[in-house]
Amino acid sequence: MSCGHTNPAVIQLLADVLPGYGLTPYVVQRESMGFIFNRIWAALKRETLAVVSEGVASAEVVNAIYSQATGSQRGPFRLMDAVGLDVVLSIDENYAQHRLGLPEGPRILLKKMISEGRFGVKSSRGFYDYQ
Repeated sequence: MSCGHTNPAVIQLLADVLPGYGLTPYVVQRESMGFIFNRIWAALKRETLAVVSEGVASAEVVNAIYSQATGSQRGPFRLMDAVGLDVVLSIDENYAQHRLGLPEGPRILLKKMISEGRFGVKSSRGFYDYQ
């Protein structure tokens, strides 16, 4: 993704060369707030947090469903714990500033957990305990 001022020839050069290094380039069609996967992940993360914050299901149940449905070994809550819940909150707050109407429940849940010292793996406790 360009910064908006990158010469299109540079983007094309990267798209042509990167596969030789085992990388798969995906060229965006227009400017975007965030990379393509990061935006998709943000929506998935936000909705899984909403399910837990609303008391619909526990993080363990959501992770189990996600892992079974996708074949992934780690569900979204293990991934958020690995990234750090403070980082997850910061990213979600940035999206909320630019996209009005996003649910507040996920951010409230994260703020509560952070206030309890639950930052994820780096504090040995997040949605899961890491002793």
